[in-house]
Amino acid sequence: MTNPLRTFASLYSTTLLMVLAGGLLTTYLGLRLSVMNVPQIWIGGMMSAYYVGLVAGSKIGHRLIAQVGHIRAFVASAGIVAASALGHALVDELAVWLLLRLVVGMGMMCQYMVLESWLNEQAESNQRGTVFASYMIVSYFGLILGQGAISIFPELGLEPLLLIAICFSLCIVPISLTRRLHPAPLVPAPLKIAHYWKKAPQALTTIAIGSMIVGSFYGLAPAYASNLGLPPEKVATYMTATILAGLLAQWPMGKLSDIMSRSRLIRINCILLGILALAIALTPYHPVISLVMTFLFGILGFTFYPLATALANSRVEQNERVGLSATILLTFGLGASIGPLIASTLMQWLGNSMLYGFMSACTLILFVRLRYVHAQQKAETNVTQDYIMATGDLVSSPLAAALDPRVDVESIQEHMTPSANLDEAEYDLGADGVDDDIIDANDSDEEQLAFSFDIEQAEPEAVQTDEADSHPVNLDKAQT
Repeated sequence: MTNPLRTFASLYSTTLLMVLAGGLLTTYLGLRLSVMNVPQIWIGGMMSAYYVGLVAGSKIGHRLIAQVGHIRAFVASAGIVAASALGHALVDELAVWLLLRLVVGMGMMCQYMVLESWLNEQAESNQRGTVFASYMIVSYFGLILGQGAISIFPELGLEPLLLIAICFSLCIVPISLTRRLHPAPLVPAPLKIAHYWKKAPQALTTIAIGSMIVGSFYGLAPAYASNLGLPPEKVATYMTATILAGLLAQWPMGKLSDIMSRSRLIRINCILLGILALAIALTPYHPVISLVMTFLFGILGFTFYPLATALANSRVEQNERVGLSATILLTFGLGASIGPLIASTLMQWLGNSMLYGFMSACTLILFVRLRYVHAQQKAETNVTQDYIMATGDLVSSPLAAALDPRVDVESIQEHMTPSANLDEAEYDLGADGVDDDIIDANDSDEEQLAFSFDIEQAEPEAVQTDEADSHPVNLDKAQT
């Protein structure tokens, strides 16, 4: 049996360099804007623009890969992202920086789609779990290195931008020189948003509000720490401790989610994270205590997304999971775009500590919402082996679901190759009245859902409200 780490070494090397550069750029901009004493709303806007770019890039990525192929699409995206990163050194206009962040998000999503579709198509069925886990670990490691790299340049001059551009440029080399066969171009199919919200309301609500927390942390935590008087190297340590905690928490949280109900585990997570975030907001900074608390924050905050994803996947059939992942990506992107804007506004009006005050409020809203939905549904049944490791940041495309070892490979190939039969299936969007951990045994085996980001083609029912249903499954975003 071949070793996946050796087989996909070029793709993993590309992923490492790309995520390192992306993580470094995010932290650098947060610190740089803080040093420039710009209003907090601009810092939040920069992170929001990045996530908007990720969502928009998913649609552009499909078209680009279909037209020019995987390697050309990756090279073009990497070149645009590297140029955009260097653009911050040429122009000091904040509006231009906002546009550059949007472009970076779009370009990086195209890169993620190339890597994940490539890994999916060429991973052997008996190694898909190892391939996916290795990909996520490499992504985490890249994020950690990106945070640590900022400590090398405490002056926050042009050097970090040069290193970012170098990494984005070098990430082209491994994938360009790979000897592996190129995967087939991708073909999108309609996305059914309301269908998944009706099947997994608790999971998608968790992703919507949880992504607001994660987006706020990545976008504003560097500025928060800098406003406390920490030098860049201390800020890097603060960020690294949080991300490392998220990585270390994945396996034990996954095992715990196989023992107890995931919806109950998410509610417990809400309570603990809310208390912890409130404590961080009210407690004066202390070098050791603050580091311990942010470590605990990473354990709780960065496991919302995989817990919710596992809960959602337990509610759908195998051939629906790629379409579900597309809905999750859209939900995460919208939440992560809104969160930093709200948090930065509160920080500007009420003070630096409102970053964690906002996160604590988010957990309260999420807990109340989950309790309300759960009260309207029947008793849940545990489904095991659905937890899939995921990072706190949005470092994957909806194609990551295709790497999931639970997904039937043949059905995925039907959705991801030009020869696919893309006949659109019709779904009954009526409320089913069952809990998120119960799989509907009446779902037709012939239902086929692929993914697409032609959101304008979504059914009008995608904006249904609670009043139209027998239980609350609306599209309120107020986790990823």
